[in-house]
Amino acid sequence: MKRVVILYALGLAAGAFLLQWLQYNYLVRAFPSEIYIGLIAAAFAGLGVWAGMRLARRPNPATFEKNTAAIASLGITPREQEVLALLAAGKSNKEIASKLGVSPNTVKTQIASLYQKLEVQRRTQAVQKARELALIP
Repeated sequence: MKRVVILYALGLAAGAFLLQWLQYNYLVRAFPSEIYIGLIAAAFAGLGVWAGMRLARRPNPATFEKNTAAIASLGITPREQEVLALLAAGKSNKEIASKLGVSPNTVKTQIASLYQKLEVQRRTQAVQKARELALIP
């Protein structure tokens, strides 16, 4: 990626050098029409857009595969997996309870069980560790 960025930077620098070499002021005096200036500006704007799109291109995200071995070894139940996914989505205990059709106390118990199984003390730690173990995307 660094090599590509350097190549684009060198290409743009060469274009700037070319403009200097052509003496932009000469173009203005020799061709009083603003069309040529506009064409040059449009060409460099197009080059900038093209370079930006090439540099900002993101690879297709890989499909997520749940780590079933880790789930089995930690003893995480399917319901706890649902709770963990909702925790990762930033839902509160009340929202999780409403979504799953259980009481908030049940959610608290399931979260406490997840904390114990994942060996963490906070929600953010649970989500981070679950992502590291590929339990959630």
